[in-house]
Amino acid sequence: MAGKIRLEDRECPLSATLGVVGEWWTLLILHDAFDGYTRFEQFQENLRISSSILTSRLKTLTANGLLERRRYQTRPDRYEYVLTDLGRSLRPVIVTLAAWGNSRLEPGQRSMILVDRETGAEVEPVVVDRATGRHLDPENFVFAAGPAASEVMRSRYADVVPPANRPPR
Repeated sequence: MAGKIRLEDRECPLSATLGVVGEWWTLLILHDAFDGYTRFEQFQENLRISSSILTSRLKTLTANGLLERRRYQTRPDRYEYVLTDLGRSLRPVIVTLAAWGNSRLEPGQRSMILVDRETGAEVEPVVVDRATGRHLDPENFVFAAGPAASEVMRSRYADVVPPANRPPR
């Protein structure tokens, strides 16, 4: 299968990320983890997911460092799945995806909304540049080849950034 994937896809951070979290069940498991679920039975009951699929997704999330498997009981051994710092760092992505989904619905059709914990007021997440606070709109922010880019990736983005402003090779 790797032979059918273009070189630029193998080095693309989006492709790499989707390889870890791009499967539907995986995002739902992460969503449950953000809501405090940690045990296999909790995920299974809430998601109505088969044991084999849940086992597979939890192994992938653990192998990729997003969840940590911790024993909470012996005789028999029982484990919980706790978000790692890396896993917690995905929360803004999940929040933004949910907000995008809600943006397509009328307010009365939304089954889940993001609110301020203290006030209960609904909030709308935005993605901004950390340094400037500017919204990451496509008119002002674009992808460019990074320092580790292959020639294929450099070619793809050759005309994106003026030569004087390109990152060093």
